[in-house]
Amino acid sequence: MVFSSAIFLWIFLPVVVLGNLLVGKKMSNLFLLLSSLIFYAWGEPVLVVLMIFSILWNWAAGLMIGKGSRKKLWLVLGVGGDLLLLFTFKYIGFFLSLLRVIPVLKDIPDPGVRLPIGISFFTFQAISYIADVYRERVKPSADPLPVALYISFFPQLIAGPIVQYRTVEEQLRTRKPGAADFADGFRRFLYGLGKKVLIANVLAGCADKAFSMEVPGVLPAWIGALAYTLQIYYDFSGYSDMALGLGRMFGFSFPENFSYPYLSRSISEFWRRWHITLGAWFREYVYIPLGGNRKGKGRTLINLLIVFFLTGLWHGADLSFVLWGLYHGFFSLLERAGLKKLLDKSRILSGLGCFVVVLLGWVLFRAENLGAAFAYYRAMFVPAAESASILRLCDGKTFAIGAAALIGAGPLQAIVPQKLKEKWKGSAAEALFVLVVLGYSLAALAAESYNPFIYFQF
Repeated sequence: MVFSSAIFLWIFLPVVVLGNLLVGKKMSNLFLLLSSLIFYAWGEPVLVVLMIFSILWNWAAGLMIGKGSRKKLWLVLGVGGDLLLLFTFKYIGFFLSLLRVIPVLKDIPDPGVRLPIGISFFTFQAISYIADVYRERVKPSADPLPVALYISFFPQLIAGPIVQYRTVEEQLRTRKPGAADFADGFRRFLYGLGKKVLIANVLAGCADKAFSMEVPGVLPAWIGALAYTLQIYYDFSGYSDMALGLGRMFGFSFPENFSYPYLSRSISEFWRRWHITLGAWFREYVYIPLGGNRKGKGRTLINLLIVFFLTGLWHGADLSFVLWGLYHGFFSLLERAGLKKLLDKSRILSGLGCFVVVLLGWVLFRAENLGAAFAYYRAMFVPAAESASILRLCDGKTFAIGAAALIGAGPLQAIVPQKLKEKWKGSAAEALFVLVVLGYSLAALAAESYNPFIYFQF
């Protein structure tokens, strides 16, 4: 069940909102937990058992760590169990495919394990809970209900943002959502819905056509890569907006996950603006424990490469994702070696250069495999005897939406005065605007069937 589906918009969300009001504050956590499990079971009717197991496992691990005896052992067991589940359901097939390269192991069968939706997201949240209990940043919850809702809460269950338990611990106990919270959350939800349905879905058609062509030609290849660059931003940031809006409607305040990443002037800045909660998770639970930048330049570079390697692997069990992560790590290291100082002499060059680097990286992310990615790079830089017409990729409407999306992905935010932004927020004009967005989004959903979220696969 996706947020932009009819079943969610017309049935699930209204029922949950109304039900949450009727059950009252004391029963709200239990009601939202049951609703979240139903939400997950809608797409994973069998694997919802895995979700329940993860909840009980991490709650029990937190309790044992909190007792103070053999804390490190229980931390290792707790995190090890989480990583074992993640490896088994997400990476076992990839690992066996690498082993098949060895001649004597070439006949190892594919286990055919199905990837549970959102397992990377809820597993990372679970790990952060027991890690923070170990660090004594939060107290272990004797009641399993808060931990269960934290891990399974449907707005951020499938594709984030990745929320730390200490961020919502107090909210799980004392939140008092009011009309203002609901209105603000609903407004944010509608912005996200519009991003997803009216922009990302349209650009997806252009990107899909370009990446499916055997020889698209230089210009069509670049247009397709640009379309995907905008598609993935509006798709994922739109989902995050909807998740934050839904959380707000129920009284939760989740951390922001995007801050106009295509305005970045370096790869390091890009990762402070893109999927912010994932970057924060790796920084706190991987980079700093490895030593961060406290053990000399050489160790710092190694730590950064480990983080980017794991970031790529987190996104998918395929060499193309690993290479995508290391690609970003390589440019991050170049910046630390002095490239950033050179680029900082020109805001335009540094911004444009960073955008092109990110765009080229998305080719690795989008292509079916490494071979397809390299073939696409060849199409982008080597003229072919014959190339596809750009009219085969996009019609006039798509080009117009793409141009508007490019402006809205950063430049508009950069030039609009802060006073005008503040005047707009909460105004009657904004209310009318989001209602128009809602109307057009519902009409588009009724007319189109293509409506996936890119990050659901992770």
